Amino acid sequence: MAANNKQHQPTKKKKSKREKRTKAVIYLMILSMVLSTLLAGASFFL
Repeated sequence: MAANNKQHQPTKKKKSKREKRTKAVIYLMILSMVLSTLLAGASFFL
């Protein structure tokens, strides 16, 4: 139980640049996927 408690405590350390960059890239990929899907759907109807 003690080892499990350690994981649930919020960490105070700052996120590294690599973590921030990875998160940004993932969000960019998701956004581009959604946009391309919407554009493909729009081009189908237009």
